[in-house]
Amino acid sequence: MLKIYIQKNVAFIGAGSMAEGMISGIIQSKKLPPRQIYVTNHTNHHRLKELQQKYGIQGLKKEELDYEQMDCIILAMKPKDAEAALMSIKPHVQPHQLILSVLAGISISFIENALHTNQPVARVMPNTSSTIGASATAISEGSGVTAEQSQVAKQLLQCMGEVYIIDESKMDIFTGIAGSGPAYFYYLMEHIEKAGSDAGLSRKLTREIGAQTLLGAAKMLLESSEDTTVLKDNITSPNGTTAAGLKALQESGGGEAIEQAIKHAAKRSKSISLELKQLVTAR
Repeated sequence: MLKIYIQKNVAFIGAGSMAEGMISGIIQSKKLPPRQIYVTNHTNHHRLKELQQKYGIQGLKKEELDYEQMDCIILAMKPKDAEAALMSIKPHVQPHQLILSVLAGISISFIENALHTNQPVARVMPNTSSTIGASATAISEGSGVTAEQSQVAKQLLQCMGEVYIIDESKMDIFTGIAGSGPAYFYYLMEHIEKAGSDAGLSRKLTREIGAQTLLGAAKMLLESSEDTTVLKDNITSPNGTTAAGLKALQESGGGEAIEQAIKHAAKRSKSISLELKQLVTAR
């Protein structure tokens, strides 16, 4: 018999790829039944039907959602639509309800100010690996979040993978590392597949080999107490194949490129917040 321990109703405001990834992870975990998951968006009703048919959840038009019956409301619209969305839901949101935001660059204080005094708000940042229950997800909680709500939030997010509690001031760099991180690895795999294909391997086989190599290295990092540099040096023989590969990476600026990718993603996360503040101030 299915054991369910999250006895809460959860609503997603927004039905894009991030919302679907989270829904998929939650459904696969079997810790929250589909009938307790609701999703709505502004205009795309076809998308709501699509998610309902695919996952067995409740896809509703925004006027059909009974906000008072929700224990947790997840903000998953586009960041540029955040202000309008918060204004539209404010009359329906109850002061005690937990609000989880997956909106990059939107601060906890912005959401608190847009809703009710002492509204329980937590900012979370999953990544697209939530779809398969393998996300690295960060959570930062506002002062209005109770101990019980904090536990509910963690249980919900753990359905999608590992959860890390961080200060909100570190959310931008987390976004650069983990929120955007899967794309960096997919970009790396594109080039691994090309190299294998150029040498006569099929792209399918190269993908399997490359993915297994990345998976094995990731497991070593998680399970070993050795420093990352030591792990790298352990497989780098002088004048060997690995040394040649690492030299090419260094000469091509591979390490610097990775650092810059993370820093630029974090910078963009911060600038989204500043742009929104400027937009609100101008009105």
